[in-house]
Amino acid sequence: MNLSLYIAKRYLFSKKSHQVINIISGVAIAGIALATAAMVCTLSVFNGFQGVIEEQFTAFDPDIKITASSGKVITTDAPELLQVAAMPQMEVVSFGIEDKAMVEYGNKQAMVTIKGVDDSFTSLTDIHKILKGPGMFILNDGMNDYAVPGGELAQKLGCGTFFNTPLKIYAPNRKGAINLTVPARNFKKGELYSSGLVFILNQPEYDEGYVITSDSFARSIFRREANEATSMEIKVKAGENTAEVKDAIESILGDSYVVQDRYEQQESIYKVMQIEKLISYIFLTFILAVACFNIIGSLAMLIIEKRDNMNTLRSMGAENNTIANIFVFEGVIISAIGAVIGVTLGILLCLAQQEYGLISMGASDGFIVDSYPMEIVWSDVAMIFATVIIVGFITVWLPVKALTKRYI
Repeated sequence: MNLSLYIAKRYLFSKKSHQVINIISGVAIAGIALATAAMVCTLSVFNGFQGVIEEQFTAFDPDIKITASSGKVITTDAPELLQVAAMPQMEVVSFGIEDKAMVEYGNKQAMVTIKGVDDSFTSLTDIHKILKGPGMFILNDGMNDYAVPGGELAQKLGCGTFFNTPLKIYAPNRKGAINLTVPARNFKKGELYSSGLVFILNQPEYDEGYVITSDSFARSIFRREANEATSMEIKVKAGENTAEVKDAIESILGDSYVVQDRYEQQESIYKVMQIEKLISYIFLTFILAVACFNIIGSLAMLIIEKRDNMNTLRSMGAENNTIANIFVFEGVIISAIGAVIGVTLGILLCLAQQEYGLISMGASDGFIVDSYPMEIVWSDVAMIFATVIIVGFITVWLPVKALTKRYI
C-alpha cells in the first residue's frame, strides 16, 4: 500500500489532541455531502422533465422523419423511398402533408399549420394520449373532413372542443397568376368539421398553431398531387436501435433528404434543456468547491499538530512530496466520504420523490405532472462522484503543498 495513503487513513480515523480538528473535518464532510446530494437531485429533476417532454412528443412525433433537403415536397413513389419503406426494421411508414394556412371561425382568424395524416397515424404515434374531448379520432368519413385542433387554438378561436359550424381554411394558390381585382380567388377554400376532440401537448408552438386533419383534405387544399408529400414518417419496430436505423436510411438516401430522429425534430427544446442542466451543474460545482475549502482548515490544523511526526519521517528518509501527499490523500478521502454520503442521500431523496411526490408543482391544473419528476441517470451519478473527487483534490493540493513547505 502507498505509504502516504496508509498514514493519511490512520490520521483521519485516529484520535486528535485537538477535538476541533475532528469537528472541522465533520463539517467539511457534511458540506460536501449536502452539495453532492443537491447536484444529484437537481440533475435528476432535469432528467425527469426531459422524460416528461419526451413522453409528450412521443404522442405527436414519429421515431424518424424524412423531408426534402431542398424544397418542400418529396415523391412518395421515388425508388429510394420505396427501398427505405421495405426495410425489415420498419413497423409503420406514413406520408404526411404539412403547410401553412389561415383558419377562420366566426369573426376570428389565425395562421396555423395544417398537418394532413393518413389512417396509419394512430399506429405511428401515441396520439390518443394527448387527445381531449368526447369525440372519436376520425379525420374523414368519405363525405366530410374533420379537424383536431390544438387546445389553445380552439380557445383562441372560441370554437371549443365541439364546434357547430365548420372551420374555414384558406390556403394561397401555388399556381396561376395573382388576381388583384378579386383577391379571394387567390386562395383555395376548404371546410373542416368538428371531430369533438382537441389535442393538448403543453407546447404553445403546437397547441396554438396546429390542426390535424386527413391527408386527402391537406392534399386538396394545398393542391398537391397524389404522389406528393412533405414528409415520410416512420415508426421503428420494438427492439431495433433507432440510431442504427437512421444511419442505414441516410446511407440509402444520401444528401437529397434530411433524416431526423425524435430528438432532432425537437432540437431547440432539448438543446435549451441541456444548456439549463449544464449551467445548473456548473453553479453547483462552484458551491461544492466552496464546501471543499472547509477541508483546508482541518488539514492546516492537522499539519501543525503532526509537525513533529513529519520531521521524524523526514529524518527517516521520507521525501517532501511523500509528506505532502499524506495530507493531500487525507483531503481526497474526506471528499470521497462526503461524495458517498451525498450520492446515497441524493438517490434516497429522488426515490422518495418518485414514490410519494413529496414536493408538488403547486395547486394548478396547468401542469402536466402534479409533483416534480425525478429520473436517476447513473452516468450523471458517476459524473457527480468524479466531480467531487476532482474538485476536492484541486482544492486541497496547492494549499497543502504551501502549508507543508511552511510548517514542516
